[in-house]
Amino acid sequence: MLSMLRTNRDIRSLFIAQVISYAGDWFAYVAFVGLVQDLTDIPLLVTMVYVAQSLPAFFMTALAGSVVDRFDRRRILMIVSLVQAVAAAGLLLVGSKGTLWFGFACLCVISALGSFVGPAAQAGIPNLTRNPEELKQASLLFGSLWGAMLAVGAALGGLVASLFGRDAAFAVNAISFVVAALFVVLIRRPMQEQREPVKGAARKMRPVADMREAFGYARRDHALLALLASKATFSMGAGIVGLLAVLATHDLHGGDGATGLLLAARGLGVAAGPLIAAKLVGPSLSRVLLLCGGAGAAFGVCYLGLSVAPTLAIATPLALLAHLGGGAQWTLSTYGLQRRAPDHVRGRILAGDFGIVTLTITVSNIAAGALAAVTGARAAIAIFAAIGLAASLLYLQLTRTLRARLTLEEAAELAVAD
Repeated sequence: MLSMLRTNRDIRSLFIAQVISYAGDWFAYVAFVGLVQDLTDIPLLVTMVYVAQSLPAFFMTALAGSVVDRFDRRRILMIVSLVQAVAAAGLLLVGSKGTLWFGFACLCVISALGSFVGPAAQAGIPNLTRNPEELKQASLLFGSLWGAMLAVGAALGGLVASLFGRDAAFAVNAISFVVAALFVVLIRRPMQEQREPVKGAARKMRPVADMREAFGYARRDHALLALLASKATFSMGAGIVGLLAVLATHDLHGGDGATGLLLAARGLGVAAGPLIAAKLVGPSLSRVLLLCGGAGAAFGVCYLGLSVAPTLAIATPLALLAHLGGGAQWTLSTYGLQRRAPDHVRGRILAGDFGIVTLTITVSNIAAGALAAVTGARAAIAIFAAIGLAASLLYLQLTRTLRARLTLEEAAELAVAD
């Protein structure tokens, strides 16, 4: 992977841009969660911070997928990053209970624009890599990047917010978007295949019809369907994540630092999970599906343990172990989609995947926050961990026949190649 970053300038530029942007995001998240807790002390509003970072992206999914497959993906990344910088700067204006609504609005704008960033970058990676092995390395590296920056950004964000105030964390987030845009400028290779120019009615934006076309393609390919279902299944229990800040402050008696530590452990797990999976997956899509289901089950088991952890010292490693599975599942399903989906629908497939999982995570977070208000954070975490575990086991059962068929097809292809 290091060799790829040294020798592939375009992948390196995109990688650095994502590093900077992701780190800044978590600076803002930790600071804003702490602000909401200080001003309201309402668990449901705390989980709504996570919702504000995800639900608006769902509503933009159809438009994002259509845009990413029709226009220059590099230019999309540059423009979106600069507009996100303006929205991120708006968080500096939030300082009282009466202005919290404006902070949530800024997060919603950042989230809505973020629905373009993920699909554009992920759909572009196969066009920036030079061979199938490099694609696997890049896909898993970028998957681990999100978690690594969660770890670094959350930990540093908590530290900066504690030492210099939350406004400093908000300012870092705004600056990060500008710097990310500058690194995207350095990408020279096209991030999409060259296509015949379209004219007239065919050129018009038609987000719903475009997404319907992409999902029609996926319905005819059961492997694509299974990969799309993978994250959605895993994310049924993801409402847990929105409760980590509540658990850290109310049950484990910490503050912004404790919240940052749990989020950092989550990030380390998400970062390391894909790197471990890279050693196990090989070229087989059948194995990708198996590892996706198994990783989701591991996530549920570890969070069941975390729900009864008596101290931060025990909760932290359990969060890390849970997200080893979560990170592997998330990244492997994306890698499978990058491999399986052709370029002309890849942006829409990845945007659809993002939209499905965003909606599921949003519903899960709202439900978990509401349940925590009644039962407490520990009970809500246990219930949603059990839901995630059950969903992953059911996924493994329902994909057995498909995995067996893919194994036979892959064996036949190897025999022909030999």
